[in-house]
Amino acid sequence: MNPVRRRRLLWVMLLVLASGLATALVAMALQRNIAYLYTPSEVLRGDAGDHARFRLGGMVVKGSLQRAPGSMDAHFVVTDGDATLPVITSRILPDLFAEGTAVVATGRLRDGRFVAEEVLAKHDETYMPKEVADKMGQAHTKHDVPVPAAETY
Repeated sequence: MNPVRRRRLLWVMLLVLASGLATALVAMALQRNIAYLYTPSEVLRGDAGDHARFRLGGMVVKGSLQRAPGSMDAHFVVTDGDATLPVITSRILPDLFAEGTAVVATGRLRDGRFVAEEVLAKHDETYMPKEVADKMGQAHTKHDVPVPAAETY
């Protein structure tokens, strides 16, 4: 093989190796930042894993919101109709957060409680994230609960 072809082959091999390495690094970064949505019954069944970061979706149980006096800690319970899961957060809750409304919280499961790093509430009376609406619809169907027409995006 002459020197020109050898040099071209070396450059092509380096280019393929560099692009493969870049692809692997991007895939690993994306995998670490993905947060899957689970309902309380799926979490208690063990679908979410032990220490994985994930999103918890459901409805805030009425009468479950408790705030520690003198701190930002908030404790509440999220349900999907089948199971309930206690949630604790030390972050500021959104203005639209209320009992009996849909919520999506991002965090981890620790000692049987969900520790939320971020809490999102629905933005108006009719909106609910599609993933939450689908899973809540399945729970309503299972328990023969009438489902109001909800607009999803």
